[in-house]
Formats: sequence, structure tokens, C-alpha cells
Amino acid sequence: MIYHTGQVVSVSGEVVYFTHMDTSLKPKVGPKDFFLWLGAIVALYTSVFAFLTLAFEYVNTAFPDALSYSYDPYSGAIKFAIATLIVAFPLFLVLMRLIRMDIARTPEKSDLWVRRWALYLTIFIAGATIAIDLVTLVYYFLDGEITTRFVLKVLVVLLVASAGLMHFLSDIWGYWVEYPARAMYVGWAVAVLIVGTVVSGFLIIGSPMDARLYKMDEQKVYDLQSIQGQILYHYQSTGVLPEALAELSSPLSGYSVPISADGTLYEYRIGDADSFELCAMFNKASRTSASMPVRGANDFWEHGEGLECFARTIDHDLYPVIDTAKVPVPNR
Repeated sequence: MIYHTGQVVSVSGEVVYFTHMDTSLKPKVGPKDFFLWLGAIVALYTSVFAFLTLAFEYVNTAFPDALSYSYDPYSGAIKFAIATLIVAFPLFLVLMRLIRMDIARTPEKSDLWVRRWALYLTIFIAGATIAIDLVTLVYYFLDGEITTRFVLKVLVVLLVASAGLMHFLSDIWGYWVEYPARAMYVGWAVAVLIVGTVVSGFLIIGSPMDARLYKMDEQKVYDLQSIQGQILYHYQSTGVLPEALAELSSPLSGYSVPISADGTLYEYRIGDADSFELCAMFNKASRTSASMPVRGANDFWEHGEGLECFARTIDHDLYPVIDTAKVPVPNR
């Protein structure tokens, strides 16, 4: 606060001293200050959520749950969290840098109400998160559901919330202003942690080029499944396997034999006793968790890198030949 002292002479001739506060120099919250702090807080919360998501996915990958039937470590959760962290965390650093520079030019802005609200709100959320985290831990402990992956997730949340609580409490107490070098070290440590977390995600899901190759292979599996369905339909309708894949294309049904995204053709071979093979050239081997293979229909389409053939034998009980003589013809 800035005060000014002056004097006036009263009617009786006495000198009267007065003191008044110059409110014109008191900093006010402008649109710039408000949106800088709002953007910084949103970027911070988004970064923390993305970091926790990545940490949870890494724990799920390292300690798979036997009760989780369809967990896929290569799902979009890791990709979205990585993308969010890559954008949100640098944005948070830039906004906080602008705020610090603004406070350095105008120290009175450290007492803005928007800053106090942002700091105390973050402290409140961090403290509430710690309490909820500990309550959850005790509850599941009493319920006998404590597992390694659960304990690790609880610890991750506890450490992140505790670090946030202590950091912003120190900011309110003026610790980082008194020790700016330590604040810089903490910032570098957090940056290294974020970079390490993102790099670990790429080690799991692979590079963007690998992701594209895997998508091509997934499309090839879908095409083979479609072709297999058409072969079964042809067999049930005619009682024989098609001589070539070209026989499956029909302008009436609107079906045409697909071609892979990279231009390679699918191979079809007729075997003995109503058996056949479907072959495709794959870019990568099937992606499955080493500790918990993906279970389900995709087990029949596991493949390695390069040319892979899938042998199929028609089960006559499941796919009997349809007697067209018994099929009623609709009235014209």
C-alpha cells in the first residue's frame, strides 16, 4: 500500500496534518491477469490428469489384471494422454513464465485476488485428493482387495497431490521468491519427469510410423474376416468352395473382394476336405501384452511379420449347405 502525507491550514490558523492512501496505484485484476491465471490453472490440471492417466496405463501394462478380459495396452488412452501432456505442460510453463515476468515488473501483482484464488483452489484440490486417496486405500484394505497395481496407483496419486500441495503452499509462503534457484531446480526436475513419462509411452505404443503400419495390418485382418465370411456364404449356397476370390464379387450383393491399403493382394488356396487358406503380407507381428495375451476372436488371427496364412476347415454342423429346393420362392 502507498500512503501520502500532507497538511492544510484551518480557518483558526492551525496546521492540520492528514494521511491518505493512494488507491490509484493499487493494481487491479485486468483481463490479461485473469485469463493468464485461468489458462495456467486449466493447463496445470489438464497436465496432471494426463500424467496420472499415463502412470495408471503403465501400471496396468506392467501388472495386468487377470480379471480384465479385453485390456489393450495399445489403446487410445495412452496416445491421447501423451498428446495432451505434450501440449498442455509446455503451455503451462509458458503461461507461468509470463505471470512471473509480470510480477517481477509489478511486485504488487503478487497480491492479486485471482492469484490468491488460483493458489488456494489448487491447494484445496490437492488436499482433498490426498484425503480421498487415503480413504480409498483404507477401504480397499479392509475389503481385502489390495493388489500391487492398486497400491502403485494410490502411491502415484498420493505423491502427485502431495507434491502439488507443498509446491503451492511454498509459493504462498514466499519460499520460491526467497530461493529462486531452488524453484528453477524443481522446474527442471518436473520437466525431466514429464519427458521421461512421454518417452516411456512411445516405448509402449511405438513410433507414429509403427502405428500406421499396425493400422494397415489391422485393416488386413478385417478384410480377411470379411473374405472368410463370404467364402462360408458361398459354400452354404452352392455346396462347394469358390475356385478363386473373384467368384465372391457380385454386383447384386454389392460385395467386391477388398485390396489391402498398401496395394498387396490377398491369397486364397483350396485344400482338402473342404479346407482352405487365406494369406496376407503383414508389416508387423501381432501386438499382444507379453504377460497377458489378448483373448477372444483375434486369437484366430494372430500373425507374424511377412507372409502369413490362416488355415480354415469348414464345420458342416455349424455351416450346413442350404437346400435351395426347400427355400420358399416369394410370390411375384
